Amino acid sequence: MAATASENPLGTYLKDRRTRLDAAAFGFGGSRRRTPGLRREEVAQRANISPTWYTWLEQGRGGAPSADVLDRIARALMLTDVEREHLFLIGLGRLPEVRYQASEGVSPRLQRVLDALETSPAIIRTMTWDVVAWNRAATIVLTDYSKLPPERRNILRLMFCEPHVRAAQHDWNSVARFVVAAFRADAARAGAVSHVAEFVNELCRLSPEFAKLWADNDVRSHGEGVKHLRHPVLGPIAFEYSAFAVDGRPDLGMVVYNPATPEDAQRIKAVLAKG
Repeated sequence: MAATASENPLGTYLKDRRTRLDAAAFGFGGSRRRTPGLRREEVAQRANISPTWYTWLEQGRGGAPSADVLDRIARALMLTDVEREHLFLIGLGRLPEVRYQASEGVSPRLQRVLDALETSPAIIRTMTWDVVAWNRAATIVLTDYSKLPPERRNILRLMFCEPHVRAAQHDWNSVARFVVAAFRADAARAGAVSHVAEFVNELCRLSPEFAKLWADNDVRSHGEGVKHLRHPVLGPIAFEYSAFAVDGRPDLGMVVYNPATPEDAQRIKAVLAKG
């Protein structure tokens, strides 16, 4: 006996996604169709699974599918990343394994969010810590990323290979240990360990200090905290920083540095006014 919709959320979701697709767009035409979308056997064909097994899934029979089967069905139904996550949650009770995808930059709307933070340096970085967007305050306080080629806009590369970035840190050893541990955690969370292997090997060759910290295998969450800098123009200055996920963009994270005091904010504002 087939399960009802309330008893079989997976089957209900699969049927809903299936009936929303245009059969002609997938090359399925021919006889007149009494219902919209793809037929069950057509989804099964695209997913390279048994039509009987797919039918059972929609009917709530046959037990839980494997992650591989759900992945193939997700591709067959052209699901977005969010829809695929939902499919795994209702099918297996967990999120799918992360599939790393290199970032393609940020939208103009997201850039406007950064630009609205007048005295708070803010950046958008990838899960492998490449800076892909920033605001004007960040160019004044952190680094003028626009003057660097894209391959040099990596936070770890700057921390270990750029003397002026190192000199700006109030306690470089603690900061360096933190960024290496947080980078390791982010790369693993993004499924990008193999992707960053060559970069890590390069940094190990360039910096014995990085090599030592990497060998410690520490992991940290970026989260929030206080950052102290020794700025060549602003002098000693402190920020409260917070890291945020970018909704709909699992490949990106935003880090905002809010001046710790009104006086710090005024100093930044004065420098921005001169530029």
